[in-house]
Amino acid sequence: MPNWNDVLREIQTSQSEHLLQAQSTVDSVRRKYLKALHEYTGRNVIAYYSGFLSKAEIDSGINDEDKNGILMAVHQLDRSKGLDIVLHTPGGGIAATHSIVDYLRQMFDKDIRAIVPQIAMSAGTIIACSCKKILMAKHSNLGPIDPHLRGIPANGVLLEFKRACEEVKQDKSRIPIWQSIISQYRPTFLSQCENAIKWSNKFVEEQLTTVMFESKPDANKKAKGVVENLSNYEENKTHDRHIHFQECLEMGLNVDLIEDDPKLQDLVLTVHHCYMHSLMNTQSYKMIENHLGLAFVKQQAVIMQRQP
Repeated sequence: MPNWNDVLREIQTSQSEHLLQAQSTVDSVRRKYLKALHEYTGRNVIAYYSGFLSKAEIDSGINDEDKNGILMAVHQLDRSKGLDIVLHTPGGGIAATHSIVDYLRQMFDKDIRAIVPQIAMSAGTIIACSCKKILMAKHSNLGPIDPHLRGIPANGVLLEFKRACEEVKQDKSRIPIWQSIISQYRPTFLSQCENAIKWSNKFVEEQLTTVMFESKPDANKKAKGVVENLSNYEENKTHDRHIHFQECLEMGLNVDLIEDDPKLQDLVLTVHHCYMHSLMNTQSYKMIENHLGLAFVKQQAVIMQRQP
């Protein structure tokens, strides 16, 4: 199957032949390989892609508007064939993620696999943990699931507050220093942080227990262990820590290497290259698309300026 450069050459060759159809050329190449992935697996395929790597200035995280794209992508699919959701996302809102997972479960029950060609962080990891199985490459990454409130790590806030209490208790002269820091917290902010952590952890634990580990006698114990690993702020150090396949396997997640099936590996990576080219070389910054070619695409606004 085509690699990164092969896909680019195919797009460029077609564009040179159809200069007025550059966007449609990118679309047709991408859809050809997404359909090929469906034909190989015999399963429904939905690609859920964010342009966060090439368009970092745009908020392309998971949000409630994405539900419209998911609804469109699920429409007309044969739900008896299960679903493979190809994820490439930095994460996003826990409420929107919860809602999307709940809807997909209603449509496909527990017959859902997550395919992570490169990165599915934070809420993307939560979606992956809500599936029966996660397919990853050796270079793929999941990430910690500790929630952030307006860009601030909830666990970090609680640890900082705990440290402040301990230091002030031991040395009253530390009060002015910590007072200037703690005073920046909004009223009820600590409670919001605690609730966000509880919500995120409880949701992932429930999903793991009832789906991925459903048939395991120690399902609840395994789920708690995975959640502890993914939400341990002190161990993970940073929210964007990259967790590779081997660590996912060791913590107990049901993960398979796509390299174990060379044909599948070629197809998945070619699809990934197609989406990355689409996001890098067009105005698109979010794409939700199924193997039938139905797509929900968010694009940057282009401001045209005319000379007087």
